[in-house]
Amino acid sequence: MALLERVAALLRANVNDLIDKAEDPEKMLKQLVLDMENQLLQVKTQVAIAIADQHLLEKKKKEHDDSAGEWHKKAELAVSKGKDDLARAALERALSHEQMATGFTQQIEDQTHEADSLRTALRKLEQKLTETRSRCEILIAQHRRARVVSKANQVRQKIADAENGGGNGAGFDRFRLRVAGAESENTAHHELLGGDSLEDKFAALEREEQIEGLLRDLKERQGKTA
Repeated sequence: MALLERVAALLRANVNDLIDKAEDPEKMLKQLVLDMENQLLQVKTQVAIAIADQHLLEKKKKEHDDSAGEWHKKAELAVSKGKDDLARAALERALSHEQMATGFTQQIEDQTHEADSLRTALRKLEQKLTETRSRCEILIAQHRRARVVSKANQVRQKIADAENGGGNGAGFDRFRLRVAGAESENTAHHELLGGDSLEDKFAALEREEQIEGLLRDLKERQGKTA
């Protein structure tokens, strides 16, 4: 399905790579979230349709199963009354309904597989969207801070130039400020591209420990109710 292919492309999207290539990272990140929200809505719609189709197929199969059972009973009644011709006709009808039910069984299996695939895509896209929203908020804040730092460095450089009157000392200070500004921009760029700081690593460990704790609690509750 083209829809699932588009969802897969969004799931494979590397936010850091997209930022690195984007002329306007903030605009790109907002568009990425918007695209995910639109695809999520489409997937939800398709899941609902797939489930409805599955239920319809199951209903049709049940109708044929019930009809086959009724015709088998009629065939038994005809045999008990010595009406073999009626019994044969009833059995023929029963066989026809059984064949139809078998056909619907295969369709139900195919539809169930499709519905399960859509459900899986929906869950993954919902998780990806939640993660991307959070990540985008952080990246946008970092990008804005990097711009503020850059502008602040430019202001400090102009002040230093004015104070030193543009002499040799001013030239040295300008060079020093450019180096400092470049270092700040590199640091901000590294953060923007997702570099993991020591705090990030400890935060990840704490989150992992929290998840493991929740998992243990869940297993204990299930063990008590078992």
